[in-house]
Amino acid sequence: MATISIHYWAGAKAAAGVEGEEIEAQSVKEALALARANRADPKFDRVLSISSVLIDGVAVHQAQLDRVVQGAVKVEILPPFAGGS
Repeated sequence: MATISIHYWAGAKAAAGVEGEEIEAQSVKEALALARANRADPKFDRVLSISSVLIDGVAVHQAQLDRVVQGAVKVEILPPFAGGS
């Protein structure tokens, strides 16, 4: 098991109701599933499904979330941002 520190940004933070949390899990996918299970809010699930995921500062694809991790891992959840002029 690894300690996975999840930091939520912007709309993900609002949907999660917290800025971050630590979850013990074998993979980031498992940690995110546990985070979903801890909340009954479908908005949180929707935000997670469209967010970018960074693991230790590197953007990853959904298929990479199954990778078994060891030690401490930092995960950042970045929802799409609106912007422009």
